[in-house]
Amino acid sequence: MNVPDDLSYSSDHEWLRFESDQRVRIGITDYAQDALGDVVFVELPDVGTEVAPGGPMSEVESTKSVSDVYAPVPGTVVEVNTDLADAPERLNEDPYGEGWICLVELAADADLPELMDAAGYRALTEG
Repeated sequence: MNVPDDLSYSSDHEWLRFESDQRVRIGITDYAQDALGDVVFVELPDVGTEVAPGGPMSEVESTKSVSDVYAPVPGTVVEVNTDLADAPERLNEDPYGEGWICLVELAADADLPELMDAAGYRALTEG
């Protein structure tokens, strides 16, 4: 299982890449895409959507099931990966690169929930 050391992780199997103090790119982990199986559809959030930690942000449909993707941080969706509409399999092929889901601008007064580093996420998924 691929768990890049330079990312943060949620217990709901989302990864976060802090691109600035206020912007975070979000996707699902290699562990999550493997558990889902072949992804056939991704419902992206709308730009401008306000998200709250633990609240559903997106939906991923695979050959096995339909699963919610939960927001790991509070903020506003400012960009979505529209390429996933035509190529949802990117979530399987490149979950940490071309398979990202959205970019969230953190709420100005946001208290960030506790996130895991790579070692913590490995412990969660291997334990």
